Amino acid sequence: MPASSEFVQLCRSQVAIAVSLGATFSAVYLTQELVPGSEAKLVPIAVYPETSVESEENQGLRLQSSENSTVKSLPLLGPPTKPVEKSTVETIEPEPLPGFDGSSNQCQGPENLWQQGRQLVTPLIHEGSVMGLLVSGRQDRPWNEREEATIQQIARTLALACILDQRSQWMQQELNSAGQSQAQVYDTMHNLLHQFKSPLTALRTFGKLLARRLVPEDKNRNVAFSIVRESDRLSELLLHFDRTVDTGEANLRLPSGTSETATSNLELIRHSPLSLSPVANSEESCFVAEVLKPLLISAEAIASERHLKLVADIPTDLPPVEVNDRALREVLSNLIDNALKYTPAGGQIYIKLKYTADNGELRPAYRQFPAIAVAVSDTGSGISPQDLEHLFERHYRGEKAQTEIPGTGLGLAIARDLVRQMQGEIEVFSPLNPEWLPSAAAHLYPMNRGTTFVLWLPLKK
Repeated sequence: MPASSEFVQLCRSQVAIAVSLGATFSAVYLTQELVPGSEAKLVPIAVYPETSVESEENQGLRLQSSENSTVKSLPLLGPPTKPVEKSTVETIEPEPLPGFDGSSNQCQGPENLWQQGRQLVTPLIHEGSVMGLLVSGRQDRPWNEREEATIQQIARTLALACILDQRSQWMQQELNSAGQSQAQVYDTMHNLLHQFKSPLTALRTFGKLLARRLVPEDKNRNVAFSIVRESDRLSELLLHFDRTVDTGEANLRLPSGTSETATSNLELIRHSPLSLSPVANSEESCFVAEVLKPLLISAEAIASERHLKLVADIPTDLPPVEVNDRALREVLSNLIDNALKYTPAGGQIYIKLKYTADNGELRPAYRQFPAIAVAVSDTGSGISPQDLEHLFERHYRGEKAQTEIPGTGLGLAIARDLVRQMQGEIEVFSPLNPEWLPSAAAHLYPMNRGTTFVLWLPLKK
């Protein structure tokens, strides 16, 4: 990688320090990776005086590398995989310094300067890798120990700056490459969204036509309305998805220095009713039974198809809760879908709503009372103790990942985040908690199996 302008400027400033110590010639050279048996020319980065460098073909220093050479060049990222215990420059052939052409009328030749300590060639070494050289020379006197120590410190500074410079450039290249890949992903997502909308519109139309042709007494009429309702829900989610993709694509194309614009774009996503952001405020409230009713219609149809029994106990006189209805719908939908997914044929699912004035009866983890509790119980295989600790982590499926049941491990994580943002809480019991079962059916449930999720929601003040 070519040196950045910032690194070149640093090299010039360090060369100036060497000149201030009395150097009549000082230069910083960087080398490319050395191949065993080949010759690597050191490229001048900063030279004083600047007119001393005629061309890279006939000026500068050269390093000889062989099969047994311990000289190594700077890796593009990080230290070498096997650090060199001791780096040495095996063969250094200095060209004549400016003002020394090697003719007999000169008082000193480069070899004499080297022998008399008037020319210093200091390798730029970092963690066992040689990245270049710092060459400084003068005519009038040798370098003393203090000056040599200063030159060595300059070399260490330049070595560290060099590796940071190349790592920075490498990271920028990786960032540009990732940006291009992400842009392709956004293009693909736009294409999929566009193709998804057509069949969704057709599905919604078919649901409406089916509902119109069925008489009110037909039980399938509710199924037709469920098709329309779920199609509307998908349309709402797709709209949010489309807006999120547009925002992400816009942020990807923003030039540097526009962080405020990017932040404002992200705020549009965070304040969406279906995003993982605070969704509850004093002006939002709903009745849990009203939110739950359409979900039960779809759940009953699925339960019937899978030979499951679904029982719901919903009182009619429950007060409203202070939550966002769309966020609550997502939470309840995830809990019910989870119960339907992991309950085998012949099993039972029980949904119960209850008003709780205090925590004396059920001793829940939730402490904000009075509250409405929503319990979803199933007679599935339950959740292992080791999985309970990680149940609400994103993408965690535990033992369920070993089954053929599809899933992403996101449903419960999203549910808990939304519930907490609504100032509520969610509990899980496995085996299921018999306190949330109907007394008439409690004896039908095996006490060593199943799962119960209890959702606590604050009442509207």
